[in-house]
Amino acid sequence: MISQAVQQALKRFVPEENIKCLEPLKDHTTFRVGGPADCIVQISSEKEMQDILFYLFKIELPYFVIGNGSNLLVSDKGYKGIILEVSHKLGKIKAEGNRLFVQAGASMAEAAKAALDNGLTGLEFASGIPGTVGGGIVMNAGAYGGEMKQIVDLVTVVDGEGNILELDNDTMEFGYRTSVAKQHPLVVTGCWFKLAPGEKQVILEKMEDLAERRRSKQPLEFPSAGSTFKRPEGHFAGKLIMDAGLSGCQIGGAQVSEKHCGFVINKGDATAADIKQLIVHVQEEVYGQFGIRLEPEVISLGEF
Repeated sequence: MISQAVQQALKRFVPEENIKCLEPLKDHTTFRVGGPADCIVQISSEKEMQDILFYLFKIELPYFVIGNGSNLLVSDKGYKGIILEVSHKLGKIKAEGNRLFVQAGASMAEAAKAALDNGLTGLEFASGIPGTVGGGIVMNAGAYGGEMKQIVDLVTVVDGEGNILELDNDTMEFGYRTSVAKQHPLVVTGCWFKLAPGEKQVILEKMEDLAERRRSKQPLEFPSAGSTFKRPEGHFAGKLIMDAGLSGCQIGGAQVSEKHCGFVINKGDATAADIKQLIVHVQEEVYGQFGIRLEPEVISLGEF
């Protein structure tokens, strides 16, 4: 539990209603699991992020930044420190010519819809990714042949000492599900996408096609964190898991989806420990049968 002094200090930077102590993180993650955080602070401006990061740096208090928790597995014991939540309160979008500015808390779906509304193509692949733009940039999110590094022009970040920096595409060092913002204490607050003019009907049809492909192939009816494992070079994680005979494998309330083996899902009463154990079991089985180590795409937070 953080001290009263820290709680009072946080109120200098953000409105009191945006500070929640001992808040269950299961209400802030798409897996719908996770114990309480000492404190969750909802960020609504770049200045708030700047001031809080500088303060936390000075007092050496641990923190973790989340969007909508779509790529996160939080321990049942919760998180000892400050959670900085970047969501709809920091979600403005504007178009200028062929460029689209999006704040980090806007969802990928909202950004794709704004591109559509402005007749801009390039963001269709992101329309069904269940995360925020900030998280998508950090992870270089991608789907159906598209990824963030293809369209990001300029990214605004706040470093661990509260300094605001602007990083171009090359400086972001995008790789497979990684970026410089993942490797260093940099918090994305917004970005400019460089898109291309397109016909609205064509853009809409592509988005609808991708949405239908997701509905037919992915277990969207259950809580999950999206694809659980990164794609191993030369292979597909889902096929390896299926070939290992793990389709439908279940530990507690956690299950390898029978619809798509690349997803571990919460059947409704899973704990974070159930999900973690199932992930480890899948890794061990796939390695034992095929000699291939699956690396989780999902980030684990807290003590397991």
